[in-house]
Amino acid sequence: MSTQPLWKTYLLFLAPMVLSNFLQSMSGTINSIYIGQMLGTQALAAVSGMFPIVFFFIALVIGLGAGAGVLIGQAWGAREAHMVKAIAGTTLLLGAMIGLTAAVLGSIFARPALQGLGTPADVLDDAVAYAHVMMWIMPSLLVYVLFTQLLRGVSDTMSPLVALLVSTCIGLALTPALIRGWLGFPPMGIQSAAYAGLAGNLAAMGWLAWRLIARGHPLAPDREMFAAMRLDRVILGKVLRIGLPTGLQMVVLSLSELVILALVNQHGSQATAAYGAVTQIVNYVQFPALSIAITASILGAQAIGAGRLERMGPILRTGLWINVCLTGGLVLLGYLLSHWLLGLFLTDDSTRAMAEHLLHIMLWSLLIFGFQAIIGGIMRASGTVLVPMAISIVCVLLVQLPVAYLLDEQFGLQGVWMAFPVAYLGMLALQTAYYRFVWLHRRIERLV
Repeated sequence: MSTQPLWKTYLLFLAPMVLSNFLQSMSGTINSIYIGQMLGTQALAAVSGMFPIVFFFIALVIGLGAGAGVLIGQAWGAREAHMVKAIAGTTLLLGAMIGLTAAVLGSIFARPALQGLGTPADVLDDAVAYAHVMMWIMPSLLVYVLFTQLLRGVSDTMSPLVALLVSTCIGLALTPALIRGWLGFPPMGIQSAAYAGLAGNLAAMGWLAWRLIARGHPLAPDREMFAAMRLDRVILGKVLRIGLPTGLQMVVLSLSELVILALVNQHGSQATAAYGAVTQIVNYVQFPALSIAITASILGAQAIGAGRLERMGPILRTGLWINVCLTGGLVLLGYLLSHWLLGLFLTDDSTRAMAEHLLHIMLWSLLIFGFQAIIGGIMRASGTVLVPMAISIVCVLLVQLPVAYLLDEQFGLQGVWMAFPVAYLGMLALQTAYYRFVWLHRRIERLV
């Protein structure tokens, strides 16, 4: 960090992560295109209805990964490699346990959960079939997501990128083959994308293990790493102290998506399909914004570990400017290309027109979302998570959801999307106020 301009450090760290997010979003988008074009709009609606449930478990693991990433970043900044492995081992074991719990509970309660969300009756059976497969592949998916987060804590963003490239290529090649029954495979219909994703994840994890061991990586899955896979009370307490509030924040956001989806489902399967299409476009903008926030948090944690507290202000300012350029540019492209992009996986003209209108209502607010996420990421680097989490939860529960209900009654489906900008503006105002008037006046110390 001290030998080159900060913006270059940001971009070197950020570029592979953003590319990873694009690959991940592209994989989901192409799978949606496969399903929408090869199986129809109802199949796309069934898959879209499952997204918030999957995101619920991924959100919890992302929170734990964020907590562990801060600790690993500080340990790495202080050049304490043994502590890096200890933190990673404890966190990965916990992630595997969460994945197994998700598999069991998800397979049992998939149908009641989807019925509770108001999944349209004409797609319920397909949604349940897809849900069963997704829940049983959850352990491998969660461990994979968690491990790639931990790698970023030691400034390794290339390994997750190449692993994701392996996973994406395999998954995208297998999905149409499984849908149609090519190459001797039995036709698997709506479950095809889930099975293809499992094959891709397992291949990526195998390749990742080989790469890290061959390079003597600090997080290589070697004997020392496996020995560290135990629930160390001290480390687990620190991971949970940061990770649980962050995970809770992500879970509340995912629960709010469940409520939003339930509102959308009341308008029929056409609205559900439009929701799925809009979500695909939003992911391309939202995930890069989150990547900037993650980069700010990790660089901040490494600066704290190295005793370079004077770098915290420049790290924040650089992140905000990159958000203007990157997220703002993606928002602009989203508006210019929305008709063509949504037409990739919506064949019905009226559904596409509905989705385009909904996207235009809220897309601009993702720039605001990025600003507040970066400010929260800087504070998280020092272990300050409770108040930023509370701000996000309050804005979701007491602003977004009530506004969505009220505007849904007044304006119909478009009113649901109007609630997103209102909530994001509230988050930004409160996060900024807490940062300026409270956090800046606190003493920052290492956590490990």
